[in-house]
Amino acid sequence: MKPFIHPQALCESAHIGVGTRVWAFAHVLPGATIGADCNICDGVFIENDVRVGDRVTVKCGVQLWDGVTLEDDVFVGPNATFSNDAFPRSRKKPATFARTLIECGASIGANATLLPGIVVGRGAMVGAGAVVLSNVPAHAIVVGNPARIVGYVDAKPSGAPSGVAASVPVQASRVAGVTLHCLPRVEDMRGNLSVGEFGRSVPFTPKRYFLVFDVPSAEIRGEHAHRQCHQFMICTRGAVSVAVDDGTQRETFVLDRPERGLHVPAMVWAAQYQYSLDAVLLVFASEHYDPADYIRDYNEFLRVASAR
Repeated sequence: MKPFIHPQALCESAHIGVGTRVWAFAHVLPGATIGADCNICDGVFIENDVRVGDRVTVKCGVQLWDGVTLEDDVFVGPNATFSNDAFPRSRKKPATFARTLIECGASIGANATLLPGIVVGRGAMVGAGAVVLSNVPAHAIVVGNPARIVGYVDAKPSGAPSGVAASVPVQASRVAGVTLHCLPRVEDMRGNLSVGEFGRSVPFTPKRYFLVFDVPSAEIRGEHAHRQCHQFMICTRGAVSVAVDDGTQRETFVLDRPERGLHVPAMVWAAQYQYSLDAVLLVFASEHYDPADYIRDYNEFLRVASAR
């Protein structure tokens, strides 16, 4: 199929993919590239240094400025606002514009605003009206002003309730190798106690530990996988949500009591978010710190996981 250009559209680019539809009052400048089977709705403006992948939908009233790239299968809702200059001044053009990247399958809700230089990870969901000030992780759901992570797309919540019974000490999850552990809890009028034994209730003998605390509620920690290292997480105070992902399945857990532990094995992507103000997260690690053991790019993680 040849691209369809509405008679009332102004399409100056010759780089329009097959099956793409450009509707009335859209204006596409000569340097823009638009892939196949896209839907560019009424009143959209696309500047020269813009790259749009295949099967992309751009709804009415959107402007894509120089430096914006939309990868395949992206959805941009009506009147979403992009920007490419952090300090705009009239008639003062920067030497280079900031690059904004919306990765494969991500969605930008109606009236959302994105600051310059943002990367929205693959499959992420930006809620309607959100103001995005920083990068959005893959598959994250962000809402509000400023935008904050409230969940992960297709990451089903753990089936275990907060008060999981001690009679089920270990519960498997949908994510390969990830298990939720209910550690013994001893209540006493003098104070309560929870205990774990390395190699037993904690499924490995750790070589190090670290504590995460004083995390603002809008921030996210983790966002990586390990090639060899296993981790065991306990929120000793407050609450924190943990999203885990093996490249195929995703699941979320709420750690909100010191007798709940989460085992995250190697080659599982993990992110911690929605920290309560008083949260203290204790993490035992099976290996000494090694920067080479970290996979910090989600797309690289998918490639390595697929190869394995």
